[in-house]
Amino acid sequence: MADDDFFKARRKVMQGATAALAAAVTTPALAQPQSQPGTAAGAASAKSGVQDPRPLYPHPPFPVQSQPWPGLAARMTPRPDHGERSYRGSGRLTGRRALITGGDSGIGRATAIAFAREGADVAINYLPQEEEDAREVVELIRAAGRKAVALPGDIRDEAFCKSLVDKAVSALGGLDILVNNAGRQQSHDSILDITTDAFDWTLKTNVYALFWITKAAIPHMPAGAAIINTASVNAYDPSENLLDYACTKAAIANFTKGLAKQMAKRGIRVNAVAPGPFWTPLQVSGGQTEANLKEFGAKTPMGRPGQPAEIATVYVQLASSESSYVTGQVYGASGGSGQP
Repeated sequence: MADDDFFKARRKVMQGATAALAAAVTTPALAQPQSQPGTAAGAASAKSGVQDPRPLYPHPPFPVQSQPWPGLAARMTPRPDHGERSYRGSGRLTGRRALITGGDSGIGRATAIAFAREGADVAINYLPQEEEDAREVVELIRAAGRKAVALPGDIRDEAFCKSLVDKAVSALGGLDILVNNAGRQQSHDSILDITTDAFDWTLKTNVYALFWITKAAIPHMPAGAAIINTASVNAYDPSENLLDYACTKAAIANFTKGLAKQMAKRGIRVNAVAPGPFWTPLQVSGGQTEANLKEFGAKTPMGRPGQPAEIATVYVQLASSESSYVTGQVYGASGGSGQP
């Protein structure tokens, strides 16, 4: 389907078209409209291109589902929207070279798609178990006319982290965007349920790897480069069932602000994004209890979780030279709740 036809059809959906039409023309992640069709305000919005964000994507309750860690987007119900059919670039990252960890699914996948369509060549890291999702991302990057580099491996290993950066630099011909996005999240009702091995797994994935990869990347990054870390609203308002995960996200926010002060001397900007509830494989592979998953995102003012496609533009903005005076900041995207 051509892009113009897709967007025309989507506007019809937002005006109250039938569910059958919506299923035929939208991505699986798009929600059925819940707004009142036929109103003067709705007609005006359709003409102006303004869209109510509340009914754009699925609302809870969600089907009960579970996957073994690390989970696959391809097997989620509903399937997340990473912007595969909707993101349109405008050359904001033309000629740039990016490495994204956790680039196979979720926020990392949406960012990889957006970067490629903005003109960047992209290397993605992911676990070997995520190959099914990663292959789709590689195809999407190449379909945008950009170089795609697949670098599977476990970032809990310091030697691998160094080789990951070296391989990305070699394959891309340099590196000027680093997105530390990969993360581990597991729900535990009590600290008494968190083993030392589990705690170590989370800390190494979320904090140690970020340190190792960033340290390896900086010598390759020129003035004007950008480092973007994925923190979380849990850094400021920790969920009681995500104790170890939340403390790593607080560390990432603090790391970002401190490193930004150091890197200003090199002309490298360092920022972070703090997502709220986003519909990704993290949630269905042990990141939430079944009860929390069923109502995931319901407590936000928006009444639903975010989709990865809705946050990719924040990463694009922070990577772009348009944000030349932005460093040491943590950007929130949480559907109306949380900090910062």
